[in-house]
Amino acid sequence: MLPSIFGENLFDDFFTPYWDDPFVPEMNQALAVRSPFGKHVRGLMKTDVKETDKNYELAVDLPGFKKEDVKVDLKDGYLTIQACKSHENGEKDKDGHYIRQERYTGSCARSFYVGDEVKPEEVNAKFEDGILKIELPRGEAKKLPEDNQHLIEIK
Repeated sequence: MLPSIFGENLFDDFFTPYWDDPFVPEMNQALAVRSPFGKHVRGLMKTDVKETDKNYELAVDLPGFKKEDVKVDLKDGYLTIQACKSHENGEKDKDGHYIRQERYTGSCARSFYVGDEVKPEEVNAKFEDGILKIELPRGEAKKLPEDNQHLIEIK
């Protein structure tokens, strides 16, 4: 058994190239903070938005999450997607004494302004294979009157 100073992934951390080192933030900002989401943090909540004739389709990557961990809320024109995850890791020796016990809890959220016209009953959401798919109705595009457009010259 290895002492706890080595963490959970001694060999993964040992063989990680220096450019993925969390102490070299200019090389990789995403790894500067360790996360309870583990190696999946790089692909967390990446979102694709597709526009069709009638609606918008969002595909949000949530690797490692279950349907129960994800919540979608529509309030004041903002669609908010939140994912929460908890992990508990405990090891005991043969006598039942704890050698190590750790708990991780984390959440991530993302919001999109979809307009005040969208109603919750018009939104369809489906979670499958770590991908949250959301369909929103597409409203009429509002145009500003010509006299309200003031262009600024870029030098």
